Amino acid sequence: MPRLLLATGNKGKVEEYKELLKGIPYDLVTPREVGITTVVEETGDTLEENARIKAVTLCRESKLVTLADDSGLFVDALHGEPGTRSARYAGESASDGDRVKLLLSHLTDVPREKRTARFKCVIAIAIPPDCRFEYAYGECDGIITFEPKGNEGFGYDPVFYFEEFGKTMAELPMDVKNRVSHRGRAAVTAREILLKLLRK
Repeated sequence: MPRLLLATGNKGKVEEYKELLKGIPYDLVTPREVGITTVVEETGDTLEENARIKAVTLCRESKLVTLADDSGLFVDALHGEPGTRSARYAGESASDGDRVKLLLSHLTDVPREKRTARFKCVIAIAIPPDCRFEYAYGECDGIITFEPKGNEGFGYDPVFYFEEFGKTMAELPMDVKNRVSHRGRAAVTAREILLKLLRK
């Protein structure tokens, strides 16, 4: 079975991808599992650039098909912030809780109807030997709550509220989240790309 390198050290993201890509004939491995310690700096100005940089860099180092993503939370009342800076919004060493706290502090006086936001995800799949790449996209719309709710997921999930479910992303069962989330939607196309590679 060919190996697929997941270009992330985020345990929550690894678990999500194991669910999202379940059933495809690849052995999913992490950089640590294949002896890669390179930390790829996200220096791009867009989600596409950051995903591509991570995928191509680790594809070249590992010689494996490599999947990387970049995602961001885009809040309308904050003119699209934190956007591509979502993971670094409160500083490099900040926790998920720190980032959520900072986000909510910036929305203190914003009423519910103006707290609209969307999660966007771009997946880049880099393919050896030349590490050419393909993109997959996904996004979902929601509202930023006034306080965190739910213990599932990670990142901004506890404050991203789905009107249709009456729950935050962190309150949704994993199977529902994987169906409606930005990463889940991008993964549908990513699966197609990965399966197409096996048929070549």
